Amino acid sequence: MAIITLTTDLGSKDFYQSALKGSLLSLMPGVNLIDITHEVPSFNISYAAFVLKNAYPYFPKNTVHLIGIDSVYSENTKYIAVKHRDHYFVGADNGIFSLLFDDVPEEVVELNIMQDLKYLHFPLVDIFVKAATHLAKGGKLKDIGLPVAEIEQKMLLHPVIERDVIRGSVVYIDTFCNVITNITKDLFTKIQKNRDFTLHFRKSEIITQLSWHYNEVPEGEKLCLFGISNHLEIAINKGKASGLLGLHLGDIVRVEFHS
Repeated sequence: MAIITLTTDLGSKDFYQSALKGSLLSLMPGVNLIDITHEVPSFNISYAAFVLKNAYPYFPKNTVHLIGIDSVYSENTKYIAVKHRDHYFVGADNGIFSLLFDDVPEEVVELNIMQDLKYLHFPLVDIFVKAATHLAKGGKLKDIGLPVAEIEQKMLLHPVIERDVIRGSVVYIDTFCNVITNITKDLFTKIQKNRDFTLHFRKSEIITQLSWHYNEVPEGEKLCLFGISNHLEIAINKGKASGLLGLHLGDIVRVEFHS
């Protein structure tokens, strides 16, 4: 069964999400629609990219991922479809694809599907739906667009390395209020070189060892670990780390390594 995933900032309060799903089902009855999330903060492409990047590899090959973030019509924004690692993606060329992929995608086309003026303010239910269902039915990219050589580039805030220190920042807070930083496991291991470390955050909070799982420390105690995203997380066992520790998106964390 064909699969189309949905990643949007439409929320669950209004009718927009239902309109999108209804449009997809009208063109492809029986398609398997999977919500990755509709709770992306409005227009926050870096947040959406982080979520989708960590979710899409678990889906079967040839899954189509429809991205509805900052997709309102603009003269300067293209709508594109992308093939990458045997998955398909449809969205606005607003920089999200440069954040989503670590390497150059295999194939990119600018969609040339005719825009229905009735949906000019809501292309998700028109151009995006037509492109996504075309691909979910096994259609080719070349039939819905023209090849493009480059995609819009956006830069993530990367950790700063200063000799024996990594300065990172909070990039995501999940439903459990676990705090996820932009320090990857590969970077941490590369700089650590089997040395002890101290993780500093807020003014006086520290953690001095990595955990393998959340309940490795007593309930209510803080810990750090590399979770499923392979990014350094700060958590509290059975607690809400972001609120209890006062950590927010963009806050700085610092890892010091000791000789």
